[in-house]
Amino acid sequence: MRFNEVLASALYTSTALLGSVRAADDIDDGAEASSTSLSESSTSLPVEKPTFTPSNIKAPFFEQFTDDWDSRWKVSHAKKQDSKTDEDWAYVGTWAVEEPYVLKAIEGDKGLVVKNPAAHHAISAKFDKKIDNKGKTLVVQYEVKLQNGLECGGAYMKLLRDNKELHAEEFSNASPYVIMFGPDKCGATNKVHFIFQHKNPKTGEYEEKHLKSPPMARIVKTTSLYTLIVNPDQTYEIRIDGEKMKNGSLLEDFTPSVNPEKEIDDPNDKKPEDWVDEARIADPEATKPEDWDEDAPYEILDEEATKPDDWLEDEPTMIPDPEAEKPEDWDDEEDGDWIPPSVPNPKCEEASGCGKWEPSMKKNPAYKGKWSAPYIDNPAYKGVWQPKKISNPDYYEDKNPANFEPMGAIGFEIWTMQNDILFDNIYIGHSIADADKLKTETYDIKHPIETAEDESSKPKPSDDIPKSPMDLKFMDDPVLYVREKVQLFMEIAKRNPVEAVKFVPEVAGGIGVLAVTLLAVILGGVMGGSKAKDSPEVQKAADKVKKAAVDAKDQAVDTMNQAVDAAASGADKVQSEVNKRTTRSSGSAE
Repeated sequence: MRFNEVLASALYTSTALLGSVRAADDIDDGAEASSTSLSESSTSLPVEKPTFTPSNIKAPFFEQFTDDWDSRWKVSHAKKQDSKTDEDWAYVGTWAVEEPYVLKAIEGDKGLVVKNPAAHHAISAKFDKKIDNKGKTLVVQYEVKLQNGLECGGAYMKLLRDNKELHAEEFSNASPYVIMFGPDKCGATNKVHFIFQHKNPKTGEYEEKHLKSPPMARIVKTTSLYTLIVNPDQTYEIRIDGEKMKNGSLLEDFTPSVNPEKEIDDPNDKKPEDWVDEARIADPEATKPEDWDEDAPYEILDEEATKPDDWLEDEPTMIPDPEAEKPEDWDDEEDGDWIPPSVPNPKCEEASGCGKWEPSMKKNPAYKGKWSAPYIDNPAYKGVWQPKKISNPDYYEDKNPANFEPMGAIGFEIWTMQNDILFDNIYIGHSIADADKLKTETYDIKHPIETAEDESSKPKPSDDIPKSPMDLKFMDDPVLYVREKVQLFMEIAKRNPVEAVKFVPEVAGGIGVLAVTLLAVILGGVMGGSKAKDSPEVQKAADKVKKAAVDAKDQAVDTMNQAVDAAASGADKVQSEVNKRTTRSSGSAE
């Protein structure tokens, strides 16, 4: 009886260990569920969308496309001029002001939308007063929402030069502009344009200056925010979604350079006829050695080669196929004598070779090839010729290219293969703080909501993806769980037993329990007896193990409850943040 009692105690200990392992799995499940609930709280739980409230920000030009938008914006009816062909393109693309139908975040928030794919679009709005940034910071900011993505097309704006001939209905690609800024993508080309037209102070002509190495546009269906800042100290900064992506100097980062070179090559200077620019020449005094044989072949027969003993010189390399049979419909009178097809001689495969033996070829040690004179340094070499430098007659120095020409209007003149590109919250002014405030009132509210909705609409990962041993759970497949865990333990133990115990403690514990159980069985068999039945030590040990299993279960339940509470508080936090920002936006607009 003592043997049975000890065995029962050992089995109960094993059960307690299994309970601990399952409790650990439950804790992991609870923590994972908590993390998942927190990350999905903004997607799975319905978040109330705020209602659009116009901002009270003031700027030289500020557009949120409210109901009176058509009193400011005029669609162009001009024709696009193409310098590469004689063909003119009409701006047939239509525009509309409407709410987004993809990932809408704010109720009643409308934007200017490109309605036609594969079409030329042009629309512009005049400023109430010209914008002159001389001595001031210029800030240009607007939102772009690519509801159908962007494979080939532009979503950039132009700030048009102020002049009396500026007519909205004639706005086209030929209309003079000051700044062109915004995303453009087609195929492998993906950039955020920053181009400004600079006036030559000597000739009065304008030349485009393109930013070198512009940042890449963000091609996503959520709203993107593009910001350009040009400072009076001739520096610039480009931000995307509030993140600084590029900064530098107008005097250094653009091509062609704002200021030309002080000196240029003399166009009238010619290289002298006797100028020697060959650094090395063939040695004119070198002669071919008398023993140089140009006719010696590259390879010769290896005279030392001998025929292998098993070479079958009388055997052909190909023989008639012994298994081939003459077709039944073969007519010797019409088709001629039938000849079976040839196949490789199987005897040749067992020997070194068949047929006539010939010695192999080897490299000719006397081969030297065609002789040529070695090269030497040219004693007459004068170096690489360069024309002399003269002062650049067109040189000028503009130390303040940030003082752009006055701007009188804004326009979108684009061609795109994708429709439903939406523009909104356009700010053109001189205050970085106001642009940041507008970002807080608009982009910072809509972007988290759009992102959450976009994530919730994506297909969930397949459950069929093979799991790693650390991702397995006991209740899913106990047999697979034990097999994979043990195999993982053994693989790690081969390299480092200590790490195996730390990384897979449940297997290490199981091995320990198994050892204790075997020891108990052996001792029980040796000692025997029926007095162990009432042994207080055995009963006390069993009670202690039972209490450990109950404690492990209670700890797992507590952890699960904490995970649920964390998920609920996370969802409340998301909704609270949306309400807070909505209240802030509404309050500032009142």
